Amino acid sequence: MEPRAQLVIRRPDGTMAVEFVTADVTRMGRAMENDLSFPDDPELSRRHLAIERTTGGWRVRDLGSRNGTRLNGAPIQGAAELRPGDRIQAGRIVVELRLPAAEPAPGRTLALEDGPSTATIAVRLDHLLPQAAGGARGEAELPLKSAGHLQALLHAGAEFAGRMSLSELLPLILDLAANAVGAPRGVLLLEENGELVPRAVRGKPFQISRTAQERVLAGRESLLIQDTLSDEKLRMQASIISQGVRSILAVPLQTKDKVIGLLYLDSASAARAFTREDLNLITVMANMAAVRIEIARLAEIEERERRVSLEMEQAAEIQRGLLPAEPPCMDGLDVAAYNQSCYFAGGDYFDFFQRPQGRLLVAVGDVAGKGMPAALLMASLQARLQVLVEAEPDLARLTSRLNRITTEHCPGNRFVTLFLCEIDPRSGEMAYVNAGHNPPLVLRRNGRTEMLHGGGLILGVLRNAPYEVMHGRLDEGDALALFSDGVTEAENPATGEQFGEERLGATLSAATGFSAEEMIGRVRAAVAAFAGSVAGSDDFTLLIVHRTPVV
Repeated sequence: MEPRAQLVIRRPDGTMAVEFVTADVTRMGRAMENDLSFPDDPELSRRHLAIERTTGGWRVRDLGSRNGTRLNGAPIQGAAELRPGDRIQAGRIVVELRLPAAEPAPGRTLALEDGPSTATIAVRLDHLLPQAAGGARGEAELPLKSAGHLQALLHAGAEFAGRMSLSELLPLILDLAANAVGAPRGVLLLEENGELVPRAVRGKPFQISRTAQERVLAGRESLLIQDTLSDEKLRMQASIISQGVRSILAVPLQTKDKVIGLLYLDSASAARAFTREDLNLITVMANMAAVRIEIARLAEIEERERRVSLEMEQAAEIQRGLLPAEPPCMDGLDVAAYNQSCYFAGGDYFDFFQRPQGRLLVAVGDVAGKGMPAALLMASLQARLQVLVEAEPDLARLTSRLNRITTEHCPGNRFVTLFLCEIDPRSGEMAYVNAGHNPPLVLRRNGRTEMLHGGGLILGVLRNAPYEVMHGRLDEGDALALFSDGVTEAENPATGEQFGEERLGATLSAATGFSAEEMIGRVRAAVAAFAGSVAGSDDFTLLIVHRTPVV
């Protein structure tokens, strides 16, 4: 009979499963028609990938998934060859290919050997403590008779009650367990991102049975091998001989809901072989330890989130300080602006600059993306623009220089849109350059709206992209509205429809003759009524210049 390949599947909740495959193609995805279906993983595509048998072995093929497939951490394009020990990540699922008699992948911290043993004794936590493992309620008696074991368990409980970090807790757990059963060697491993990672070690490097590992993690069994020499297969294994191992304990670090790791102890002493009661003790102690580890993990996560939240609030305060606090006060122009980030900080930008001969330069920009990365690029854009405005009177040359600098320093997956407009308050003449930004709206005093079309490429893509200065005019009573796509792309949660330029134009038309501040208020209210909030899913920026009579 042809050997069967194994797919070891690790789910995001920490549970594991082993699937044996002999078919030429095994498909995996969110849809139920797949051979391996995971309908609760929103990051998987309906038909995500296929594992295929080839003449020389196996390969994995991405089926055009939305979020892609990664092999040993690297994204794959099309198909890629699989070797034993390779890890496939799709959505939140990690799949490892294993073949019979396969050697472990090089570079692992722990070497794993196969080989079931007839000398193995196994127990499960839900048999020892049904309520602790989520089993049926009942009056389960603590399966420990020795006063020394009970004392060790009480001591562990007292130690676990203290406040300590994970880096302090994990070596303590291993020491308590090893001391309780007289084990000179041991290792505590936690599952992190689909990998078993040694987090505390006592003694020399280890080799652990792969079969034992699977039984502990996937089967949630605690294993005891009292004497390796009593089993013909075990006593012939190189690791058993070289390390002189005589007795082994391997137990899951198991909470009520999941297995988060493995606790392994062994001994070379023939006079002190581990007992069944040792197995019961370490099984119960590992359950207490797993609960304490999860508490420590949550505490560290909460502390990190608290620090991040504080830093984000400070970043948002700094960013608010970078944007103009008040619009300029100029005879003939009524100016107002509003900015709201959908996160603490955002990538939208607006600014005002006094130019020669009393002209006003207004700018609105939008960095691709949201949050802190976009905010950092926005701050960089602002700093460069402020320097160039002082040095370059021509808007086209100014924009070209800004584009070259942005292209040289902007990450490949980022870009910036920008609209610059210089207005003469006495004549209403406008000169403007559009670098891929939303075309602004001009509201005429008769209520009609029109777009300022035309422009060049977004900043940060093509180093020598050309830009052209275009011209327009604002008569008295007219208004110019500059906005980011967070205004027009605000979505109605019930229909998915966007607010759009047409609704924006209609809202502005209904505010004809109002002040710039009142127009902004009308637009904010209209967007909030339509989408449920301003800046619900994207940064929101609106700048209005209303031309008024010159006094």
